[in-house]
Amino acid sequence: MDRLRPSPGPRSRGLGPLRGPDGFTLIELLVVVIILGLLAALVGPRLFGRVGRSKQAAAQVQIELFGTALDQLRLDLGRYPTTAEGLEALRTSPNLPGWDGPYLKKELPLDPWGSPYHYRSPGEHGEYDLWSYGADGAPGGEGENQDVVSWGGGKG
Repeated sequence: MDRLRPSPGPRSRGLGPLRGPDGFTLIELLVVVIILGLLAALVGPRLFGRVGRSKQAAAQVQIELFGTALDQLRLDLGRYPTTAEGLEALRTSPNLPGWDGPYLKKELPLDPWGSPYHYRSPGEHGEYDLWSYGADGAPGGEGENQDVVSWGGGKG
């Protein structure tokens, strides 16, 4: 009978290195994962901070566009909508003579954080006040939570 011989190969199955000719060792993989984690920790907050600032800028632009539509409604009616009539008066007639809308082409948008804009007329800061409470949905705040307003430079 012929004896079985082990198949010839480049390495034996003994206690050899854990690295193959085309593979990576566990240590090399761990180093790569650690480097990626450090990069994410350093770059991630900067990217997310920019997203917050861009949402605030989008809210400010939307408030300015509402202001333009409100000014057009005022030219037609001789006054701004009351608080009770609200921003909806830009889309649907409050049954007043002179209303020549709609003054917005689309439905009333929500702010970038998914909440409705707030409107008051007469306002405390002008003929009307228009604002968003920011990311936290509460008055005040800093950073992304800061209110975006139609008066005083846009930030409350």
